[in-house]
Amino acid sequence: MNSPAPASLSLMKEVIGRVAAGHTMSEDQAEEVFEVIMSGDATPAQIGGLLMALRVRGETVEEITGAARIMRAKALAVAAPEGAIDTCGTGGDGSGTYNISTAAAFVVAGAGVPVAKHGNRALSSKSGSADVLAALGIKVDADMTLVTESLWQNNIGFLMAPRHHNAMRHVAGPRVELGTRTIFNLLGPLANPAKAKFQILGVFASQWVEPMAEVLGRLGVERAWTVHGLDGLDELTITAPSLVSEWKNGKVHSFEIRPSDAGLRMAHASELKGGDAAFNAAALRALLEGAPGAYRDIVLFNAGAALVVAGKAADLKDGVTLAAKSIDDGAAKAALDRMVAITNREI
Repeated sequence: MNSPAPASLSLMKEVIGRVAAGHTMSEDQAEEVFEVIMSGDATPAQIGGLLMALRVRGETVEEITGAARIMRAKALAVAAPEGAIDTCGTGGDGSGTYNISTAAAFVVAGAGVPVAKHGNRALSSKSGSADVLAALGIKVDADMTLVTESLWQNNIGFLMAPRHHNAMRHVAGPRVELGTRTIFNLLGPLANPAKAKFQILGVFASQWVEPMAEVLGRLGVERAWTVHGLDGLDELTITAPSLVSEWKNGKVHSFEIRPSDAGLRMAHASELKGGDAAFNAAALRALLEGAPGAYRDIVLFNAGAALVVAGKAADLKDGVTLAAKSIDDGAAKAALDRMVAITNREI
């Protein structure tokens, strides 16, 4: 690896000093700095110093947007059908629930909306989206032509984050050594390699609901909901109200919703407790085969919201009705089965 250029080192020193003193970066400045970082032109100490300075001072919408633009620019892109949606969340809520947004992705696909599902292996949970998909028999590192085929012909493709974001290798070491939340926990769901125009994005803390919606708008997303359950989930929850910020028609509108708004019952958190990848995969398959209960209800809630965001449903109740039909007529399960077949095919 080549040594970082003196100009890059000098820029990093200057920016770290400014951020540590409480100053903020503009979008353009953040782009310049993260271009340096993600090109391998900053030292590990500088990367760690900047990440912690941002974390302590608090990341701004402009900084997150600029950094996300660079992640998107450096990503291995995938072409997605018109109207594709992503259901990726930040993770990090520490809840140990079933895989909710992954299950919702199959339900949404079964309802006819293409899902470019961005995700990774577990970082802070027992079962990340990649873990549960692998346990279901999906080849998460399938050839990219098969991933694209599944997305276009089967309405769902899994975009394994490390395969698309090779530039993240430059920050892997400092992130592991810091061992705490940094701006990159927020950036992952903002960097969908398919640049989906619709998104439902769960965040791990309430203070990020509105800013993340603003960032998605700045990145060119057409319509999005960013959500946080007041029980701590980075999903729409059925155990408490949920906070929602919607990006639509060039502005953010924030509100609270409850399960009753979608015609669903309240549940207890214990009903949503999941386990490891094998446990969650069995529960997800049972759900798609029609098993009733709280897991079905929370998946219907999140899938219904995604169908609203994608313009397939008029409101939450309509979305939940369409989501239930996707499960009950076997379309969601068929999307899973076809994804297994496609991704395991030899080419």
